[in-house]
Amino acid sequence: MLTLGIETSCDETSAAVIKDGAEVLSNIVLSQAIHGRFGGVVPELASRAHIKTVVPIYRQALEEAGVTIDRVGLVAATMGPGLVGPLLVGLTFAKGLAFANSIPFVAVNHIEGHLAANYLEHPDMEKRHLSLIVSGGHTLLVEVDGFGSYDVIGQTKDDAVGEAFDKVAKIMGMGYPGGEKLDKLAQSGNARFHRFPRAMMKEEGYQFSYSGLKTAVALHIGKLSEGDFERQKADLAASFQEAAVEVLVEKTIRAAGERNIRDIALAGGVAANSRLRSMFAERIDKNRHRLFWPPVELCTDNAAMIAAAGYYRYRQDGPSELITNAVPYLRLSEM
Repeated sequence: MLTLGIETSCDETSAAVIKDGAEVLSNIVLSQAIHGRFGGVVPELASRAHIKTVVPIYRQALEEAGVTIDRVGLVAATMGPGLVGPLLVGLTFAKGLAFANSIPFVAVNHIEGHLAANYLEHPDMEKRHLSLIVSGGHTLLVEVDGFGSYDVIGQTKDDAVGEAFDKVAKIMGMGYPGGEKLDKLAQSGNARFHRFPRAMMKEEGYQFSYSGLKTAVALHIGKLSEGDFERQKADLAASFQEAAVEVLVEKTIRAAGERNIRDIALAGGVAANSRLRSMFAERIDKNRHRLFWPPVELCTDNAAMIAAAGYYRYRQDGPSELITNAVPYLRLSEM
């Protein structure tokens, strides 16, 4: 069965076609550049941009997949979490498309989409696994016992790790979004140059916190002269990144050991971070655990992961009602 996925939860307009929940036939992602000048996503501007681009992106996805809408057996779209305006654009378009063509429709939880990204790439991953979902809006540690069966054992108590990356990058003059730029700069720096705090490294189980780390970086940089900052810029980026990543790695590996879980999966935009991947590879016990992550193009927001999650959700629960509305603060447990 062919599934058409639509994703517009934030500032990417994306459409994709996948086959049988496993094979990606197309995955078109258009990022909105307009938000950089404002230092963050402006919801109204994002909504207007989605309205202009969702139809052309949908058509491009069908064309690249070499199919027409009459061959599509399921339409899936993100219902939340995300920005309510952008969510409504994609969700309304998908429901209208499904209704007009008599195709079943299924609403998808964006977080579940990130989980499903690994199903596209790693069919050999065990049904029971531990998933670390890290992005600009989410920091979750989830014990998965098959699709749809989730136990959130850890999450951030304040800011998401991806937000911390973007905010620190902005403080360092890299613009928005800056997480990828910070990662690249950090590769030429010394991660031991300055030890920033590792918040909640051993406290409160598997919970995370990033507001204090952001503040510590801002205060430290504020004390530097312009010349010192420029000389230390790469080292500071590497030092921040090391602090942000180490807590994620250590708590995830500890949780996998304590819960006797073999497979660990990374998902979300921050899963593309080079230091996160390399530190996991360095510290994981390869005799006890296996590590999985999606390719970079499936880490950030994209419709292929939404289509995959929609396919499995449809097989499990059937179609969603066409009156389904956007839920900007949707939890993983609410699907």
